[in-house]
Amino acid sequence: MINRSKKRVPGLNTTSTADISFMLLIFFLVTSSMGNDKGLTTQLPPPEDEQLEKDFIIKERNVLTLEIDEHDRLTCNKEDITPEELTRRVEEFVANDSRDAKLPEMSLREVHLMSKCLVSDRHVISIQVDRQTSYSAFLELKDAVAAGYHRLRNRLAERRFGHSLAECTPEEHNAITIVYPQRISEQPPTHHEKGGQP
Repeated sequence: MINRSKKRVPGLNTTSTADISFMLLIFFLVTSSMGNDKGLTTQLPPPEDEQLEKDFIIKERNVLTLEIDEHDRLTCNKEDITPEELTRRVEEFVANDSRDAKLPEMSLREVHLMSKCLVSDRHVISIQVDRQTSYSAFLELKDAVAAGYHRLRNRLAERRFGHSLAECTPEEHNAITIVYPQRISEQPPTHHEKGGQP
């Protein structure tokens, strides 16, 4: 009988596998892009201060009250209104071009790139929704308000700087924002039972 020598099959060298995996991971992290979710910018109210609330009084003429009930009915100062009408109402309210005594007060301020001009820094748009209000109705309200501010700012940019708001430099955009600041106050949502009582 001939003794045949058994040959050993060499094992697979996996020493560098971990290094290769790590390098591939770094490669994909560096080359791939992460999409940023965009939403509505909202300034949350500061912590409650009873003394501050007592001292902080807003005149009725400076407040535009928007409400959405549990049936998604939109009202402006207790009157039914559509989102399209609301956009125009926000424009008129914030700008107060006619200097109406029932619309917000204006302040004369020195604004960079615009010298002295009237600034709408006393108005407040108060938003009140119900817990049963649909998210789509709330977004429609926010879009209508944002559209009103955008139209005002765009009109001011064209009048003062000769181009649209989108073409403004950061300095010009900042000056326009000072003239028409976005002042929105979101109230805690109300809750109505089935019987209609809060």
